[in-house]
Amino acid sequence: MKTGLIKRRHTISVKVGNVEIGSEHPLRLQSMTNTATLDVEASAAQCRRIAEAGADIVRLTAQGVSHARALGEIRSKLRAAGCDIPLVADIHFNPAAAFAAAEEVEKVRINPGNFADPGRTFKKLEYTDEEYAAEIERIRCALLPFIELCRSRGTAIRLGVNHGSLSDRIMSRFGDTPAGMVESAMEYLRICRDADFVQVIISIKASNVLVMVETVRLLVRAMDAEDMHFPLHLGVTEAGDGEDGRIKSAVGIGTLLCEGIGDTIRVSLSEAPEAELPVARMLADHCSRRLANEQYMPQGRCDNPTQPLVAGLEDIPANYHVCDVPLNGPLPEGKVLLRAIYPASMSADEVTVAAAVDLGRLLLDGYGDAIEIQAPALDSARIQSLALGILQATRRRISRTEYIACPGCGRTLFDLQATLARVKEATGHLKGLKIGVMGCIVNGPGEMADADFGYVGAAAGCISLYKGKECIERNIPADEALPRLINLIKANGLWVEPQK
Repeated sequence: MKTGLIKRRHTISVKVGNVEIGSEHPLRLQSMTNTATLDVEASAAQCRRIAEAGADIVRLTAQGVSHARALGEIRSKLRAAGCDIPLVADIHFNPAAAFAAAEEVEKVRINPGNFADPGRTFKKLEYTDEEYAAEIERIRCALLPFIELCRSRGTAIRLGVNHGSLSDRIMSRFGDTPAGMVESAMEYLRICRDADFVQVIISIKASNVLVMVETVRLLVRAMDAEDMHFPLHLGVTEAGDGEDGRIKSAVGIGTLLCEGIGDTIRVSLSEAPEAELPVARMLADHCSRRLANEQYMPQGRCDNPTQPLVAGLEDIPANYHVCDVPLNGPLPEGKVLLRAIYPASMSADEVTVAAAVDLGRLLLDGYGDAIEIQAPALDSARIQSLALGILQATRRRISRTEYIACPGCGRTLFDLQATLARVKEATGHLKGLKIGVMGCIVNGPGEMADADFGYVGAAAGCISLYKGKECIERNIPADEALPRLINLIKANGLWVEPQK
C-alpha cells in the first residue's frame, strides 16, 4: 500500500503485525471476508484474494472460541503461502472468543456495546451517578485482563462502535446519538489509557452518512480534549451495493479524509470483498489530491439549507452563482450552483467517487442550492442518477428507496447479494422508505438503526422481519420472506403500486 494523505491529523502509531497505522504512515485499506470462518481453506483463499486486490489488513468474524482458533489455522496457511497480511478477529457478544482470538491474530475488534454489557433489550434503564460509576468499574474489571493478554501477545485492539449497537446503559443516559456513540468509545479508551495500553484503533460507524461524519468529528474533539491521539478507522457501515453504496461511502469517508481525519478505511459493499478495494483506492487517491491542493472549505454548517436542484433534470434560474468544485474562494452571497467537471480520462467509477467527495462534503454541511456534474464517461441518465444519489446520501433531497445492507461476513445466513437484488427489484419504487437487509442478528435490528423495515437472517433458511427495532415475524422460511415483507409494508400504509 503506497497511498499516503498529507497534512493528516496527528495520531500515534499502532503496530498490527507488519503494518504500522497512524502517525506518518500511509493510509491503510481494509476489507472483510464473507466466507464461513470454520471453512479454513475457503477463508484463507479469500484472504489471499483480498490481499492481492490491494488490502493491507483483512478482518474475519469469530462468533465463538472454535472460530477464534480457526483464525490461527487460517493465519498459518497464509504464512505458509507467503501471504503476510495481518488478520483481525471481529467479536460480538462473546468475550471468551476475544480472549482466544488475541492469541491467534494480530488485532481483535471488540464492540463496547456488547463486550462487557449484556445483549440489547432496548429497555430504558435508570442509574444514579453512583450506580453508573459502579457499571464503569465493572467494565474496567472485565476489560483489564483482555488488555493484559493483548499486551503480552503484541495484539492490537480495535474499539468498534456502531450506531444502533450501543448498550442499554449508554442508551439510557445518552440515547442512540452521536454523543452516546462517542461516550461508548471514550469509556473504553480511558481504561486503555489508564492501563498504559496504546495499541488501540477506533472505528465509530453509522449507515447514515450525516450521523457517521458528525460522530467522528465529535470523537476527534473529545479525544483532543483529553489529550488522546489514537488512530481512526473510517467507514460507512451497511452502505449497500452498486452506485448508492459507492456514493455513501465516498461522501462519508471522503469528507473526513479531506479534513485530515482517518488512518485506515474500508468501503463496505454488499458485493464480493475484492470489489471494495478498487473503490477504496480511488477514494484514497482522490482525497490525497484534494487535501494537497485544497484552497477553500467553508467552516460550520449552513443555517438554512435548501433542497437543491439538479442541472439537466431541472432548469436552473439565471440568478444562481456558478462555483466550480473544489472551491478556490469563498461562496458568494445568494443562490449557488456547485459544478463538478471531470476530464474524459476519468472512468465512470472514478467520476462517481470524485463527485461524491467533491459535492458531497459541501452538501453534507448544508451548502449549495443546485448541483451540476459534467463528465464524458457518463451519459445524461447516469449523471442525473449520480447527482440524485449524492443528494440522497447527504439527506438534502430524497428521491429513491434507501437500502441499509451489510456487506456480509461469516455470520451471514443467506445469499446476501441475490437477496438484496430481489428486495430492491420489489421495493425500489418506494421513494423515501428505508429498508434494512441484514445477514444475521448481530447487524439487525440494532445496526440497521435508520431503517423503517428490516429483513434479517435468523437461522439457516429462516428470516425475521422488523418494523424499526421491533421484530414482527420470526423465523419465516426464506422463500416466504419477501412477500411477507411487502405485506408488512402494506399493513403500515406505506406501499404504493409500481408504475408500469
